[in-house]
Amino acid sequence: MSPLLLIFGVAITLLALLVLVLFVFFPAAPRVSKSRRIAPGDEPDSALTRLADRTVSAVESATRGRDDSMRRYRLEQAGIKLEPAGYTVVTIAAAAVLGMIGFVLGWGTFWSVPLALVFGAVAFVVAQIVVSVRTRQRRAKFGFQLDDTLQLLSGGLRAGHSLLRAIDSVSREADAPTSEEFTRVVNETRLGRDLGEALAVTAERMQSDDFSWVAQAIAINREAGGNLAEVLDQAANTIRERNQIRRQVSALSAEGRLSGIILVVLPIAVFLFLLWVQPAYFAPMFTSLIGWIALFLAFVLLVVGTIWMFATVRVKF
Repeated sequence: MSPLLLIFGVAITLLALLVLVLFVFFPAAPRVSKSRRIAPGDEPDSALTRLADRTVSAVESATRGRDDSMRRYRLEQAGIKLEPAGYTVVTIAAAAVLGMIGFVLGWGTFWSVPLALVFGAVAFVVAQIVVSVRTRQRRAKFGFQLDDTLQLLSGGLRAGHSLLRAIDSVSREADAPTSEEFTRVVNETRLGRDLGEALAVTAERMQSDDFSWVAQAIAINREAGGNLAEVLDQAANTIRERNQIRRQVSALSAEGRLSGIILVVLPIAVFLFLLWVQPAYFAPMFTSLIGWIALFLAFVLLVVGTIWMFATVRVKF
């Protein structure tokens, strides 16, 4: 059997195991709710699900006493409905699979262990990147939904509902993440938190200046009175125009952002491809002091260039 086929088969097997773990922690949403698919009081779980639950419980027991509030807050910001222990298990599973793939790719050479360590570390880096990217996407989606949200609020007020009742209606009718954030506002208000404070905290959590202004307008209206529905309509029109300009700016800067991604990925991909196809080509880089210095300088310049390019093409609005 060809060594290349063996490596390919082992890599596919490890990827299949990783996909299996991901499907346990991130199952697809069923078409029919679970309450309608099983008998009352009967909740059968598969052996794999029970094993995953026991693993998560073990991680929670091992990290007991550690403050996970910040990690839980970041997962909530990203819209990841997992406990910190569960997300840690997924990350460790991905690191183990990627580490084994790196070990197999370097099988029989000096690079087997370093590749395993590098591939394993990549899983933890990617996990942090995924949380950051999903948080940014969720906040952007909340901002783009804000004009429709204000229209729903003003419509509820014009229909004769109270402000809290209108917010509750938005939490049930709007799309995520607006529905999730407004549900949180309603629940906090029912637990005794002031409505203005809950809205201000939501604006801070979503880092939305537009919603912060809306929260201030609602707080001022509750103290001074007036036609809040008209105020929300005017705010919705202003935010709609701002979102239109924001989308236009994003479309105009798309080419620059894509060019930056290609310029960053291309040298890394070429380096890894040549290192795999022709390892002897880069042998002098790893066997001499000058080679190590050149690699370090190349890495530093790549990082600086990446930051520079993305700071250039990123338009803050």
